Amino acid sequence: MKYKLHTDIAFAGISHHNSDISELEKFRFEEETEILNDAREHFKGVVLLQTCNRIEIFVQGDAESLKKYLKEKGRTGFWIKEGCEALKHLLYLAAGMDSMIVGEDQILGQLRKALALSQEKGTSCPVLDLCITKAVHAGIEVRKRTNINNGAVSIGSAAVKLAEELIGTLSGKHILVVGGGEMGKLVAQALSAKELTAIYVTNRTFNRAKLLAEEIGGKAVMMDELYHYISLSDVVISCTGAPHPVIKAEPLTDALDKIRWPLDETKRPLILIDIAQPRDIEEKVKEIESVKLFTIDDLKSVSDENMKLRRKEAENAEKYLLEEHRQFISLINRAAANEPLADLHTWAEAIRVRERDRAVSRIGKTQYSVSEVIDDLTKVLVKKLLSDATIAVRGCAESGDIRSAENLVLAITRGKTCTRKEDLED
Repeated sequence: MKYKLHTDIAFAGISHHNSDISELEKFRFEEETEILNDAREHFKGVVLLQTCNRIEIFVQGDAESLKKYLKEKGRTGFWIKEGCEALKHLLYLAAGMDSMIVGEDQILGQLRKALALSQEKGTSCPVLDLCITKAVHAGIEVRKRTNINNGAVSIGSAAVKLAEELIGTLSGKHILVVGGGEMGKLVAQALSAKELTAIYVTNRTFNRAKLLAEEIGGKAVMMDELYHYISLSDVVISCTGAPHPVIKAEPLTDALDKIRWPLDETKRPLILIDIAQPRDIEEKVKEIESVKLFTIDDLKSVSDENMKLRRKEAENAEKYLLEEHRQFISLINRAAANEPLADLHTWAEAIRVRERDRAVSRIGKTQYSVSEVIDDLTKVLVKKLLSDATIAVRGCAESGDIRSAENLVLAITRGKTCTRKEDLED
């Protein structure tokens, strides 16, 4: 059976699958609230998801309009999905099937956060609320039913694994974590299992760095001591939410020169891993002698290994998601009946009030008890009158036949059916 979605839904964006870190940076929307408010002028609803390795925009609207809108905003190279394919993508996304690190859990929180911001700014809509809430629920359930996230590494722990591969072992090393947010916490937790000599944590808000350092047995340092502690470290993993680089080439060069002993022929090697988006570390840092800079693009080897380990679980997850996809389509189609049903009930309420007022005027102003009886009677009458019609409209929508649902409401409210050519062709 071929399923069809009868509500305009379109998603577009770029991710680690088809773009590198520089392309992600160019595509990113710096002012999320601004773009949400602007897009809301063009679509019934809009939600924006921006993570370290993907930028996606979800709208209730058609794909061509979304494509045109993004091009007007100077965005190119994006994929676009609509209808049932868009819903399937959202399910796979929430399940961690589309993530760089297959099965990772962070995407669930990121989807919730994106929806919460959209709701707070008034740019979401009932259809997108339902889409994302349903997808998150499915994502939680698929993790319960399969082992897709058992031992799954996050981007943060993948960065730690990369550092370990690059220098052989982290045992006895000094590591600096720049950033005390969600990603910084994941990095720090992964590092706490290693036999390090020291873990330093710094953040723009010192109290947050202090709390994280206490949790993992590390040392919190002030942000204005950043370069000093970089110079003391073997590895630096940076993951702040800053809109601009926090580690720059010139002050880093000065800091590294200060710790060089007079008889040293070469500088001690330093590994910098930047998993922030936008990037935390200036590209020019690569030019510094003995400094090696790595970004999210370099984590793909860890992702490939992760995928091999989870391929069987991914197959089990896919079976569940296919069934969820069918139910998802039915759910969204059913919800599509809400607008025509609202029209139906508004129409019926208008009739109820009109007939009640006529009856009251005939009875007389002194007969309040009679007017109350009539008011109750008309309410019950309308409710029973619309009961069967409501079931019929929802049934049409749930089966994917929203056009018949709309025609039924038109037939009731206007005494005629819709006879547009495109309707007849359906």
